[in-house]
Amino acid sequence: MIVPVFHSAEILPELARRLLPVLEAEARRFELLLIDDDSRDRSWEVIRELAARHGWVRGYRLTRNYGQHNALLSGIQRATGEIVVTLDDDLQHPPEEIPRLLAALGPDCDVVYGTPEREQHGLWRDLASRVTKFALRSAMGAEIAEQVSAFRAFRLPLREAFADYASPYVSIDVLLTWATTRFAAVRVRHEPRHSGVSHYTFSRLLAHALNMLTGFSIRPLQLASLIGFVFTLFGSLVLAYVLGRYWLQGTSVPGFPFLASVIAIFSGAQLFALGIIGEYLARMHFRTMGRPPFAVRESTERRGAPEAR
Repeated sequence: MIVPVFHSAEILPELARRLLPVLEAEARRFELLLIDDDSRDRSWEVIRELAARHGWVRGYRLTRNYGQHNALLSGIQRATGEIVVTLDDDLQHPPEEIPRLLAALGPDCDVVYGTPEREQHGLWRDLASRVTKFALRSAMGAEIAEQVSAFRAFRLPLREAFADYASPYVSIDVLLTWATTRFAAVRVRHEPRHSGVSHYTFSRLLAHALNMLTGFSIRPLQLASLIGFVFTLFGSLVLAYVLGRYWLQGTSVPGFPFLASVIAIFSGAQLFALGIIGEYLARMHFRTMGRPPFAVRESTERRGAPEAR
């Protein structure tokens, strides 16, 4: 189990309590990796207490807030066993639904998503989620993108496909498509948040969607090319109109308003295309800098091999 943690000190003891009987019933050997994404509350202290009390709990504290997917990647690289289950820390996806994911992870399936029967979010969060899933579908190139969620189970050997991934922009779901095309989804309960509020705001979800589009897809560049083609065609029609009017009527098109409108349209299209290219160049720049996707400040891991129950 891998759980990214951010400002969840009050939830973690209940999460561990509900996970234990589920994991004991499903596996002889299991572990819980709690990745603290630089929380400002007592989350790390609670993680240390849980790790000291339970040998099957391990905790890692990142040096700063890298984001949910970066935290998940750090946990995936440290996980042991054969199957990984990822779960948010807010208990909106009940741990009791884990057996349904594991049951669907058959011989012809490598990744299973727990798709909520009915999401317990607000209007703006739901809208941002739809935009994010559209971007994810473009990046993944798979129909399963519509059913993607943070509640997922997959085979650990899949991580070999992205073992050397070092970009600061991470999408676990896109990385999994580098390893397999065998995806599935099952319907699971989605409950109200146990306590606190979600830190995935509308703006953060849109930023994540932009990162997926420009980090893992060429669709924006194709859109820029299409816009360039459309406005080239438009410019040719404008030129034909100007020349036709001059040849047929002996007069030119009235000056400043027409000229200013055409210049404004073409300038906007050019700046839009340059902005898209700039986003790609920025990501290439960060990759050449060698900026890591995460860094661990401290952990609860004991010396020697990681302990699992």
